[in-house]
Amino acid sequence: MTPTDPTRPDPAAQTGTESHPTSSTAQASPSTATDPNAATNTEPSTPSSLPQPQTRQVGYAVLGLGELTLDELLPAYATAGRSRLAAVVSDDRDKAVQSALAYGLSEADAYSYDTFEDLAGRDDVQAVYIVLPNALHREYAERAARIGKHVLCEKPLAGNVEDAEAIVRACRDAGVRLMTAYRCQYTPVHWRARDLVQGGALGAVKLIHSVNVQVEPDEGQWRLRRDLAGGGSLLDVGLYCINTVRFLLGTEPLEVTARTHSTPGDPRFTEVEESVTFQLEFPDGVLVSCSCSYGASHARTLDVYGAEGRLSLDPAFDYTSLRLRVHTPDAVTEHRLRETDQFTLEIDHFSACIQGGRDPFTPGEEGLQDERIMAAIYRSARERQPVRLDEHPGRDVFRGAPPERPRMERA
Repeated sequence: MTPTDPTRPDPAAQTGTESHPTSSTAQASPSTATDPNAATNTEPSTPSSLPQPQTRQVGYAVLGLGELTLDELLPAYATAGRSRLAAVVSDDRDKAVQSALAYGLSEADAYSYDTFEDLAGRDDVQAVYIVLPNALHREYAERAARIGKHVLCEKPLAGNVEDAEAIVRACRDAGVRLMTAYRCQYTPVHWRARDLVQGGALGAVKLIHSVNVQVEPDEGQWRLRRDLAGGGSLLDVGLYCINTVRFLLGTEPLEVTARTHSTPGDPRFTEVEESVTFQLEFPDGVLVSCSCSYGASHARTLDVYGAEGRLSLDPAFDYTSLRLRVHTPDAVTEHRLRETDQFTLEIDHFSACIQGGRDPFTPGEEGLQDERIMAAIYRSARERQPVRLDEHPGRDVFRGAPPERPRMERA
């Protein structure tokens, strides 16, 4: 197999499976309130919130050496407490070897996709992190499950509901843990926002607005191919809006209404959609409006409107420099929290679950629920009418045990 094989492209020649906000390798300047009347809620200087080094770490093989892996994930393993990089997998042999050596591994720790099953004999590799185009998630999750490796899978869990269901089933049948890599459900900033929303700081929540847009310039990259991506801006960046709103509220939507649009004649969008706008109705009358696009200038925002105040996240989904503010009639308060590597938190949570024998906070079922919601959004756009969703009463019904939350992160 060559890197140009269209059925299984080498991720080393692709960008990572997530869109790429500001890199965590850049130095972020401290946020400052632009409102002269704004108050700040700044955490005191404390020891690092990362887990302390463990006597036993979970070893990972990372599949795919695209931009996300090289810029974010491999550096995250270097600072992790419970997790360590044990192998890399790519069909670009030179890149695989160079990456392995750069992180203290040997040439023998660099695998190809065809030799992936050789990891079955590696007792020091307990888990794999799948960072491949969406359409390949199912194949490699099933292959990992068959050789007894736990699976951490980048978002979206798959390119469609059928593949997502198959991933959940394969891992369950094999008795291995499965986690959807929703990093925004592990950051101190998003947890502070959730505490404020669910704790009543805004009063009864009425409306939520969220936008995640970016210009996708590459005509030839895999995100613009339906056979590899499964969809366009919705599956890539719109998913952040859906998943973060579900996380903040802790409840599940009841109905969706949506529209899609692609600029006529734009060669980037002959296979996948450019823009999507959709509305979600949640229990207790909470109305949510979201927009995503591959053709609009960069913005990543989320605003929660309550009877007694408004919470704003801007940027809401970046890797660094997240900004949380609460607006009330009397004050504007900015909540500043210590910057922590989001991928390290995510990876170490999965390792803690593997070591403790418990389900992660964002298991496969959490990713599957988002796949079902997105399928309903596409259906609503096609049929141009609302689509009812299956009802799931209760809170966090698709989530597992919450992640460890150091004292400094609590609201």
